Amino acid sequence: MLSGVPKGFAAAALLSLILCAAIARAQQPAPAQPAAAPAQSSPEVAPSPVTSPEPADSQQGTPLNPIQRGATGQFTLRANAYEVRLNATVLDGSGHSVQTLDKDAFHVFEDNVPQTITGFRHEDLPVSLGILIDSSGSMYDKRVAVDAASLDLVKLSNPEDEAFLVDFSWEAFIDQDFTNNIDKLQQGLSYIKSSGGTAIYDAVVASADYLSKNAKHPKQVLLIVTDGEDNASSATLEQAIRRIQDFDGPVVYCIGLLFGDDTNKTESRHARRVLETLSEQTGGAAYFPKSVKDVDAITKEVANDIRTQYTIAYHSTKPPELGGYRVVRVEAKDKGYGKLSVRTRSGYYPRVTPAATAKPAVTQ
Repeated sequence: MLSGVPKGFAAAALLSLILCAAIARAQQPAPAQPAAAPAQSSPEVAPSPVTSPEPADSQQGTPLNPIQRGATGQFTLRANAYEVRLNATVLDGSGHSVQTLDKDAFHVFEDNVPQTITGFRHEDLPVSLGILIDSSGSMYDKRVAVDAASLDLVKLSNPEDEAFLVDFSWEAFIDQDFTNNIDKLQQGLSYIKSSGGTAIYDAVVASADYLSKNAKHPKQVLLIVTDGEDNASSATLEQAIRRIQDFDGPVVYCIGLLFGDDTNKTESRHARRVLETLSEQTGGAAYFPKSVKDVDAITKEVANDIRTQYTIAYHSTKPPELGGYRVVRVEAKDKGYGKLSVRTRSGYYPRVTPAATAKPAVTQ
């Protein structure tokens, strides 16, 4: 104790000195620490990232990178998986579109468990659309009709739609970025030169990635026009479908130009099944015209189908952290109709937040 100083005052003075010393130490610069070794992350798949666009020349558009091969890893996705959004087309027994149903007519099941519909819309919603045109050598004689039909599709779309144009042979190229300007799309079509093989799966994967990063509308569609089966992709059909399902869309429509005397029947059957599978798994439809003269009518049908779909949303009863593929089924019933069929995507993989997908450090 300090002599000659009252006990309470001495204690206060001592406390003050201690606090001053602590403050002084806190204000001193901390000693330099050795740089920490960079965290070691697990190898990841880089599935078809789209690089920054390069200027397109007068002959060809911007490369749209195909899927990149690598070790198994995780995808970084966009939103919480609790809400699932479905675009649905309803057909009667004669195959005609039904447009007069209300929310109560629909019943949604996930893994056979009934779900509660939380959102329902039946209106012409704007769409982000990717038009993928096969530019392999065998498409040369079909290009005039395909180009005209592609432009008609955009002309018949919602004025607020946006579309980008991709051509694919050995690899995929963006010939026109998102636009609703017909002249720009027509110019993009002029870049396409027919040569090479057919890498459908790579083009689908890359285009789905491009949509996920650049589309401004939640409703998204890919239209594929091709005359053959895939013979040049690094991705498989299963990988292409998985990538689309990971991104909560888009709906895929296919036009298969599988006709002609020189068409191999076995290859044609396989190509048809591939296009049907891409469409069925994503809620779209596949069309197989008998000649190029029928393509324009089909694109008009696709435009009408897109603009008249029902949009249904629900919150899954199964937490996304459980992972795994979820099978989705939608039924529609109404007193004014007999048996109704609903075309929508067959299922999805849940999208989880980064916190939920964090992995422990990899030990060597």
